[in-house]
Amino acid sequence: MAQVLLINPNTTASVTDRLAPPLAEALGAAHRLRLATARFGADYIASEASYCVAGHAALDAYACAGEGADGVLVGCFGDPGVFALRELCPGPVIGLAEASMRLAARRGRFAIVTGGVRWRPMLERLARTLGLEGSLQQIELVSLTGAQLAADPPGALRLLARACEDATRSGADSVILGGAALVGMAAALAPQVPVPLIDNVQAGGEMMREALAAAGGSAPAGPDGARWQGISAELAALLGPRG
Repeated sequence: MAQVLLINPNTTASVTDRLAPPLAEALGAAHRLRLATARFGADYIASEASYCVAGHAALDAYACAGEGADGVLVGCFGDPGVFALRELCPGPVIGLAEASMRLAARRGRFAIVTGGVRWRPMLERLARTLGLEGSLQQIELVSLTGAQLAADPPGALRLLARACEDATRSGADSVILGGAALVGMAAALAPQVPVPLIDNVQAGGEMMREALAAAGGSAPAGPDGARWQGISAELAALLGPRG
């Protein structure tokens, strides 16, 4: 049975727990899901600063809990730490945003709806890095963060429904509902959206399942030989020189 480590790179353990059931369902019975929550950082990622720290926290979580994992799924729509983890993890590393964008791009042009006004440049940068900027039609942001939206589901659904409606006017062939804290809301919104609405959590599970089925290829690059100071003992052991 393949083991998938879910890393929540923010410090809110309740989000980790809420992600687990839909991810386990998307992965299927042949995969075992393990959970890890960041030991430090922000309770919700909504800025460049919290995103940067979350990347470090994701690496630390992998250093503490990654042994034996066949794949790593970063439970944040924005994918902090994903590229660094790919240097260290022998199996696939998937982030919710990349998974959603790649699935959406199979249908054509896509739009993104998420919470937090500072996310636009970060998501645009990720789309460029992935080579998907030509498929990204529009980003619709609501002013509340994902954590604030999750605290008021009825109000969140009203705000997100309007944002999805605006997104479809762009001519997008599908809309991504992004945000780990918004888990479960896509199912409630889908009947109100005239194009396919992609749940970022389900997309992450589906892409991980595909990646594990196609696993193979080159080994990760591994540590670069740098000398580290001020990081956790677990991360220092992971990144330190190997005999």
